[in-house]
Amino acid sequence: MRCGGRSPGPPQSISGGRDVTSRRLHDDDRSGQPERPLRAAEYVRMSTDHQKYSTENQSDAIKQYAEARGIEIVRTYADAGKSGLKIEGRDALRQLIEDVQSGSTDFTLVLVYDVSRWGRFQDADESAYYEYICRRAGIAVEYCAEQFDNDGSPISTIVKGVKRAMAGEYSRELSTKVFAGQGRLIEKGYRQGGPAGFGLRRTLIDEHGATKGLLERGEQKSIQTDRVILTLGPAEEVDLVRGIYRAFVHQGYSEREIAADLNERGIPTDLGRPWTRGTVHQILINEKYVGDNVWNRRSFKLKKKRVQNDPEMWIRAQDAFAAVVERELFEAARTIIGARSFRLSDEEMLQSLRKLYQQRGLLSGIVIDECDGMPSSSAYSSRFGSLLRAYSLVGFTPDRDYRYVEINRELRKLHPGILREVLDGLQATGSAAWQDLETDRVIVNGEFSLSVVVARCIETPTGLLRWQLRFDTSLAPDITIVVRMDSANRAPLDYYLFPRIDMLSEKLRLGEDNALGLDAYRFDGLDLLYDIATPIPLAEAA
Repeated sequence: MRCGGRSPGPPQSISGGRDVTSRRLHDDDRSGQPERPLRAAEYVRMSTDHQKYSTENQSDAIKQYAEARGIEIVRTYADAGKSGLKIEGRDALRQLIEDVQSGSTDFTLVLVYDVSRWGRFQDADESAYYEYICRRAGIAVEYCAEQFDNDGSPISTIVKGVKRAMAGEYSRELSTKVFAGQGRLIEKGYRQGGPAGFGLRRTLIDEHGATKGLLERGEQKSIQTDRVILTLGPAEEVDLVRGIYRAFVHQGYSEREIAADLNERGIPTDLGRPWTRGTVHQILINEKYVGDNVWNRRSFKLKKKRVQNDPEMWIRAQDAFAAVVERELFEAARTIIGARSFRLSDEEMLQSLRKLYQQRGLLSGIVIDECDGMPSSSAYSSRFGSLLRAYSLVGFTPDRDYRYVEINRELRKLHPGILREVLDGLQATGSAAWQDLETDRVIVNGEFSLSVVVARCIETPTGLLRWQLRFDTSLAPDITIVVRMDSANRAPLDYYLFPRIDMLSEKLRLGEDNALGLDAYRFDGLDLLYDIATPIPLAEAA
């Protein structure tokens, strides 16, 4: 590696070089005491870049660099699996900056593999700013693998600025390439995330197009070359979707009436929940039911704010999947939905929205779609450019507290169903499990107790996802099951199984990626819990 390949003698820099001994701390030369080595911290970062940038390889190279120059590494700051686009989420770098600013460091030098490991900030000045904070505190930053000494000379400053700009440009180019690659996959008919929906299933295929099997809810592909496509679900679900379209188009039933009929027949949605006007409406407007693959409705690039894209920016592949309904029937349904708002003027639509806002005190797509006699949320979005613009025209500013109330109300409705699923799963695997109706704790085999916590997903202004948990420590369950909801707070994303012995706080904050001490308890499903709880016959145990 270039980092360890520099001569162990006096380093030569672009600006003419400097003797390594000038960077050491000395006692008074007249005392005759031996010199003390320079104390340094190393900072390493890896996202998903090439193997050469693994934190282990960076650390090894930095160690060689330090040993060749008589530098003692006394502390390591490591951000593993972290993007270099922003400082948010890079806990180690933030901690380094905090330590430097507080004056609590026991080192005077920070060693970094190269400029890109410090960060691929889109604004080169941001990268320079964090280095300036260190320099202002008397702590130098050295880039071990670069062919220049970071000594503040004009040439090193110029080269470093170019390197910073190149690091940011690399991320932009990579983002463009990834976007183009995803677009090509969409055009070929491959599915890019999201649940299949009622009447459809996600099917896994290999690189040659051979079917490997169905993916259940929450399951993901494990081989990079595999692809996911949408296929028709069970015949009874497909017939039901077609029946929804016929009832809406040919028989004139409203979404509310269709939902009531399905609930009376005891038919749940694909998520196991009762039907609502909104869920029926989503089936009637979603293009996947006509076989079209649509992507890029919303963008979230380079950690910038998520935006709603104009239709001309969408990537579309027609007839990518087997259609559930004929295109004529789909278009007829869309025409009927569009006509409901078309006959209304802008002011009439806004008046209805304003009245709904006065009645409910808040607005959202769900609130609008669940209201009889209202144009759909998609109609408002189409007519006024976006829902946010429609909200602003009636004097409503979306507030996190409002959404919090609405989402929490829905999550409270989900909790009994999730608890029921846990009980059913335990009992199906042979465990004796029952619910304490007063505390909602689940007692398993008379041996240990469980508690279920549903964690609401919160999107930060920067687009990052967070889950804030509060545990009822008074229940003292032996295992707490944390159900982390997806970004839409509609379905479980994954599960955490926290033993009581490791519950050190009644509050916990989770990000998309967490330290090993937390993510070691993360699972895609609850199979492990069911396996652990399954009673073992005495003869087998012996």
